[in-house]
Amino acid sequence: MSAVTSAPAGPVRFAEIRWRDRPVRIEYAWVGDDGPRRPTVVFLHEGLGSLALWRDFPQRFCAACGARGLVYSRPGYGRSSLPAGEPRDVDYLHVQAHEVLPAFLEAAGIASDAPAPWFFGHSDGGTIALLHAARFPGRAAGVIAVAPHLFVEDVTVAGVERARTSYAATDWRARLERHHADPDWVFASWIDIWLDPRFRGWNIEREMEAIACPVLAAQGVDDEYGTMEQVRSIARHVPGAEVLEISGAGHSPHRDQPGVLIEAGARFIARHSGGAR
Repeated sequence: MSAVTSAPAGPVRFAEIRWRDRPVRIEYAWVGDDGPRRPTVVFLHEGLGSLALWRDFPQRFCAACGARGLVYSRPGYGRSSLPAGEPRDVDYLHVQAHEVLPAFLEAAGIASDAPAPWFFGHSDGGTIALLHAARFPGRAAGVIAVAPHLFVEDVTVAGVERARTSYAATDWRARLERHHADPDWVFASWIDIWLDPRFRGWNIEREMEAIACPVLAAQGVDDEYGTMEQVRSIARHVPGAEVLEISGAGHSPHRDQPGVLIEAGARFIARHSGGAR
């Protein structure tokens, strides 16, 4: 986890949503140019991420695409609140995709009858984007999923085990604390699910067959949390899905090879600017 040098441009705002009959405050920011007919790209962060931890990637990406970007922190991440006593279980990615994300989009001004946005998701965020597109086919113009998870691999579990050791032995907590109100909850909720024996059988490959929009699945060749089989599985289950293997990148290609990912993403959106297949 690298230190942040800059947060996304644009003032940070808070949206109030109702989630399971409880109020939740979601921090978010708009980036890019709010011009007419500009596509909207919604950015969904990784398992330890937040609005601030994207650094300046969203505005760089939107500048290349001629798009407006919406960046936010999921409940409990960054400065977004978490309802007291809200449990997190092995279905947490489905909950975020099917319940929280639609409520947030509505609160941020992207109504269900508005032009469908594009989704750019990293790691857990990539999975959430894919699950959202599968559940709501008409409400996603397209998905760019970077290092998403479709099933649990041994390499992923081993990576999370190493992360648990590093969290206790390094200054990782202090670095997370700069960007999360409750870094211990953020870290514990991440490792507790991925190391839960019940989660080993988690698999969403079949759900991908319901996706009806263009998909670009990208992954670093040197990803320490997953193999290329994750994105290749998307290609098998989503007709027309494109796979981008990025050399010289690990689990976070938007940090390791941002230029490659921005160029590929901009071309992808331009090719499919007509909307869903």
